[in-house]
Amino acid sequence: GFSGERCEIVDSKIILSFHKDIILPQTMFIHFIRAIDNGPHENGSTFKTIFTNQKPVTIEWPHPFHVAFLDFFNNNYYLIIVQNKYNPSTKIIRTITPLDHCKHISEILNETIVKLHPLRRIKYYQLPCQKRSPLLSCFYDDNHFCFCNDYDHQRLTNCFEFNHGIEHNCFGQSNCENGAHCLQNKATCPQTSICVCPKCFYGVRCQFTSNLFDLSLDAILGYYIQPHINIKYQSSIVQVSIVLTMILIIAGIIDSVLSIITFGNKEACKAGCGLYLLTSSIITLLIVIIFALKFWILIIAQITYMTNQSFLKFQCISIDFLLRIGLSMDQWLNACVAIERTITIIKGTRFDQHKSKQIAKYIILMLLFTITSTTIHDPIHRRLLNENDDDVDEKRIWCIVSYSRNLRAFNSFILMFHFLVPFFINIISAIIIIVMITRQRTTLRQHQPYKKLLREQFQQHINLIIAPFVLVILAVPRLIISFVGGCMKSTSGSWLSLIGYLISFVPSMLTFLLFVFPSESYKQIFRKTIEQYGRTIRI
Repeated sequence: GFSGERCEIVDSKIILSFHKDIILPQTMFIHFIRAIDNGPHENGSTFKTIFTNQKPVTIEWPHPFHVAFLDFFNNNYYLIIVQNKYNPSTKIIRTITPLDHCKHISEILNETIVKLHPLRRIKYYQLPCQKRSPLLSCFYDDNHFCFCNDYDHQRLTNCFEFNHGIEHNCFGQSNCENGAHCLQNKATCPQTSICVCPKCFYGVRCQFTSNLFDLSLDAILGYYIQPHINIKYQSSIVQVSIVLTMILIIAGIIDSVLSIITFGNKEACKAGCGLYLLTSSIITLLIVIIFALKFWILIIAQITYMTNQSFLKFQCISIDFLLRIGLSMDQWLNACVAIERTITIIKGTRFDQHKSKQIAKYIILMLLFTITSTTIHDPIHRRLLNENDDDVDEKRIWCIVSYSRNLRAFNSFILMFHFLVPFFINIISAIIIIVMITRQRTTLRQHQPYKKLLREQFQQHINLIIAPFVLVILAVPRLIISFVGGCMKSTSGSWLSLIGYLISFVPSMLTFLLFVFPSESYKQIFRKTIEQYGRTIRI
């Protein structure tokens, strides 16, 4: 913030805010040009990380300059200021609007002029500023950067040579993650460096994936949690996530306890279906507990700067891994219930409950082994990342997972497999149950219309159909968010990501409502079990 032989000069300060229509990247370059009479222009550059909660962006620059403009990479420029005379230690406050955007020369001159030799073409560069004034602030070609300037009641063009492709690439000493590009502010004696993230990654070190199907809670909320600030003063997304998480935790505990009471009864576990639902209820309770731990550890660790490396590493390796196994197990167990109910309808009186129970025990063990073995790469590649950011003097510790390109593709395939296969099993089972029951009734009551029978059977067997249909409906929003959204273009998409993340927990917390509440037999078992508990307590 200071310069000079005795640090007596206060650096110039530029405070920028942005129009709502401008999509901000996570990082940006700021280029400064100093005009020298009878000499070449001097170029200088710095860069800035734009944080989630950072509304105005403050840039400090110690050297004289006459032109300053933003570079959002890929030749996406915005003009900040043009000043004929440099005033040291000034504060410049500006709002960048779409009118400050700098266009390529091919967008503002006709094709005939653009195709001319550069020496012939450049004499036409006065035309855009004269014809488009004041809608045009600046433009550029492959070798020049030009801005429109008011001079003697005229709108004139002023151009200087500018190298658009200059890069200071950290000389192979990058600490960026996930193939990010490391840049330094100078080719010689660099003071700072920055990571330019590839698509679908972000963070100061590009440590987080922003793929909407594979987002972690750290990636969604991490940068919104402000250190050393009370929860009631945190950002709205943090406060809303706390409320929604508490609702999910309470609802999940109530649902899982009621379900365990029901399916813990021997009468409910005569067939494999009851065993699947009992296992699902126990897993739901574990998911709720682990999810609560995950959420509050993240909140507390980021607010208080928790530095216990052993504890943080243990929770980093274990919690997300266990949550992933639990959610996948729950989805597959619900699919197994749908399959068994379909088989029950097809076989009718020939259905063997004892045999289905024995098969269910083996299937549950096989599912646990398969899901664990296909996700074991997750904890192996998890680690802690210490993030030091020079811009805000923050030191944060993140839990991240680092995959190679091939392993990332495998991980995406496994995630989709464990989600889509149970999803389609539920759809197909629901359709087969309705069709099979209607066909059986059509054989007995041939004189009645098929549509009328279909409607009657749907109403009579609603308890068999409601669970797979609701599970499919709950899975659709997450599917839409994942495939349509793709990945967050910036951290401003966190609301959508938070909704998608929390929705993934909802199906596992509805076991009692979906399987017990619509079924008269399960409701009777629940009432009997409650009465038995009541008599035991009174005794």
